[in-house]
Amino acid sequence: LSELGSESAKIKAMGIMDKLSTDKTVKVLNILEKNIQDASKLSTLLNHNNDTEDEERLWRDLIMERVTKSADACLTAINIMTSPNMPKAVYIEDVIERVIQYTKFHLQNTLYPQYDPVYRVDPHGGYSKAKRAKCSTHKQRVIVMLYNKVCDIVSSLSELLEIQLLTDTTILQVS
Repeated sequence: LSELGSESAKIKAMGIMDKLSTDKTVKVLNILEKNIQDASKLSTLLNHNNDTEDEERLWRDLIMERVTKSADACLTAINIMTSPNMPKAVYIEDVIERVIQYTKFHLQNTLYPQYDPVYRVDPHGGYSKAKRAKCSTHKQRVIVMLYNKVCDIVSSLSELLEIQLLTDTTILQVS
């Protein structure tokens, strides 16, 4: 999916995405939606106290792989929809809503907590200054990569808002 995302960006830049068959493009978008759905509500913040460190690392790697795959699917779908001169059939509301759902969830539950400890769920409570004081500035490479992909998705969503009229509920989700 990573390769598909980069190829879709190249095709979009060349402006030839509209030359592809509409039926096949719609089928690809529906398949991409299933890939987005796979990790649209998958939390990356594990804290299984009874797991060993190796088990937790393996779980985190597996989850991050699925989250990254879904981010690539989001980018591919949004690249297709924001390409110039695309037919109206490719603006599938379910796909758009799934991209928005994925983006919102991972901003709130993955990226914000990684960059600001105040967003982390702490079973013991505590003050925000105490949480910030304990925070490490070291970020995992995969989190930085996810951050960059989500930034691209948000940027492309703004392009999509200029291209296509969306329903009120979709606009409310974006805001």
